[in-house]
Amino acid sequence: MYTFNAEKTKNECVQWIRDFFEVNGPGCNAVVGISGGKDSSIVAALCVEALGKDRVIGVLMPNGEQADIDMAKLLVEHLGIRHYIVNIKDAVDGLTKSIPFELSKQSRENLPPRIRMATLYAVSQSNNGRVANTCNLSEDWVGYATRYGDSVGDFSPCSNLTVQEMKQIGRLLGLPAVLVDKVPIDGLCGKTDEDNLGFTYAELDRYIREGVIEDQAKKERIDRLHKINAFKLQLMPSFDPKIG
Repeated sequence: MYTFNAEKTKNECVQWIRDFFEVNGPGCNAVVGISGGKDSSIVAALCVEALGKDRVIGVLMPNGEQADIDMAKLLVEHLGIRHYIVNIKDAVDGLTKSIPFELSKQSRENLPPRIRMATLYAVSQSNNGRVANTCNLSEDWVGYATRYGDSVGDFSPCSNLTVQEMKQIGRLLGLPAVLVDKVPIDGLCGKTDEDNLGFTYAELDRYIREGVIEDQAKKERIDRLHKINAFKLQLMPSFDPKIG
């Protein structure tokens, strides 16, 4: 039977972050893109508990005006971490105008997350950092991340935790409820995640952990999304010439 011990998992994750930095960058800083949602809030809070607030850098990256940027500011103020605000609108507009054809809708939506990741690495390399991936298992399961955008990073504390599990950890970390329970918006087209997906995270999480879902149509949609997006979770295929 499925059970989840939030306190045990939180403590193990904090130690895992410490161990990662001990091996991959003693004294380095954790660089976290702060969106104002639960995932980046929880990852940043885990890093603060693991490394101390002086070794965590938050990066807020609005694309022009961001309606919920006050939530991102609330998070960095709550944690007391150093942070930078980098508006990516000029970069997005400049690249869009420079490409000599009309970008597809999907290309336009995925460009900002990819520019944000380039921004995080620029900040990281200039501040002795390691970039935190903020994805969770639920989103990854159905491909709800931009390849080479928010899907990557140097270390990923929460990619094996579901949304419901992350919320429990967020509450243990003492984060403001408004951040933990904030309705997730995709940041691409302005709709909620669940509107786009066609099912709730609670339904998805139960299906992932227990294999139970009542609605057959939703089961089929989840299975289809999982199958067609599986490549996003794999390393880039490389040809092996079998020399010798």
